[in-house]
Amino acid sequence: MSSVRVIAKRAGVSITTVSRVLNNHPQVSSGVRERVLAATNESGYSPVVGRRSANNIAFVYTGEESIGSPFDAAVLHGVSRGLAEDGYDLMILSARRARLSHETFTQMFMRKGIRGALLRTTAEARPVCEAIASEGYPVVVIADRFENSSINCVYCDSLNTSREAVAHLIGQGHKRIAIGLHIITDSDHVDRLAGYRQALSDHALPFDSNLVLRAPAERSGGTQILRRLMTMPDRPTAIFITDPMTVVGLLSEARRMGVRIPEDLAVVGFDDAELRFGVYPELTAVCQDASALGFEAFRLLKTLIDRADAPDASRPDPTCKALRTWLEVHESAGPAPRLSQP
Repeated sequence: MSSVRVIAKRAGVSITTVSRVLNNHPQVSSGVRERVLAATNESGYSPVVGRRSANNIAFVYTGEESIGSPFDAAVLHGVSRGLAEDGYDLMILSARRARLSHETFTQMFMRKGIRGALLRTTAEARPVCEAIASEGYPVVVIADRFENSSINCVYCDSLNTSREAVAHLIGQGHKRIAIGLHIITDSDHVDRLAGYRQALSDHALPFDSNLVLRAPAERSGGTQILRRLMTMPDRPTAIFITDPMTVVGLLSEARRMGVRIPEDLAVVGFDDAELRFGVYPELTAVCQDASALGFEAFRLLKTLIDRADAPDASRPDPTCKALRTWLEVHESAGPAPRLSQP
């Protein structure tokens, strides 16, 4: 790993100036600050700040935080497997709160002794990911992708499996199929909606925007969606729910309302772990392994950190890795009611 002396030589400044930049001293010109930070990024330098460990990995929310979600819990479980193997510690940060007004993301990471970051984002916060990556610090975006850019990412490709799931419902005789989506847009839910639309198009079924129902990705969201479905004058006979906790809420509300699953409403859900086996009836679901997603993201980040530590460190080409999803057919998605068939 490079020293402050090497950084000073690369940037053409004194060791004192490098120290001032790394410690966020305000009396450094913007041009010098940018030159020193560029040299710091290129050298892979990561200081120990006082007694604080410089062996931290950060799990950073660039937009709205969702740490209470089962998905994030599973992702963090996978990250923790990597941490245990390699001796890193984990910090959880909000990019909006952790960074001081006068500092770059690189300075913020260095101030906190962070060697690399795993980023969780939403559609609105994607520019923050791009800004962090542009500074050259080792970062990996989890559960999103940035084609044709310099951003490393690991995600689960759910578009084609979502298409397969809706096609399964169509094959069961369903012609009027709703979709339940999270109110916060991210690439995962964009993919699932695209798969839904493609399946309808493949089978010459019309797309009806009234059947696209958005609700929070939590149990209450499933309650909302089912109540809205049951008040429709021409109710759908099936629904694809794209979030695990939303489908749990829908199934619970169905029992309270006396809606029979799958006789009155066929349901295909989404599962990050093994939730499909813990509900009744067992859930037909698009499945992904969120724990594996976290583990693979950490492994990629560790590779980036190791490369930055190498004496001849150069910025590697970006990596965007897709993990598989799959459809499991269980009991919740039966045939369409006889009256709904032509």
